[in-house]
Amino acid sequence: MILLQKTRPIYGDFMITRLLLSFTVSMTIPAFANAYMTDVSCDDRARMMNMLTKVLGAERQGIGLRDPETTLEVWVASRNGDWIIVQNYANGTSCIVAMGDHWEAIQSGPA
Repeated sequence: MILLQKTRPIYGDFMITRLLLSFTVSMTIPAFANAYMTDVSCDDRARMMNMLTKVLGAERQGIGLRDPETTLEVWVASRNGDWIIVQNYANGTSCIVAMGDHWEAIQSGPA
């Protein structure tokens, strides 16, 4: 009986280690995914426009109405192709909600 208690299969330890590792990874990955959502940058509309034009060298390419109190703008920096989507609120606040690179303008014309 003592011999059975002392010999524990290695398989059990391996499975416990894998289970703990899987649990740890599954609990930390959502924290990293949410880190990007907390990086939304908001500021006063005038300061946001100044930063986009003077600091980043971006130009507004388009604007659209999202709802009666919100507009969305697409800004593009022509020197490097970076693009930024800014959401403007009626209270004067603007927030960068998306960013990317390699913007390509499409010329309108006959299809």
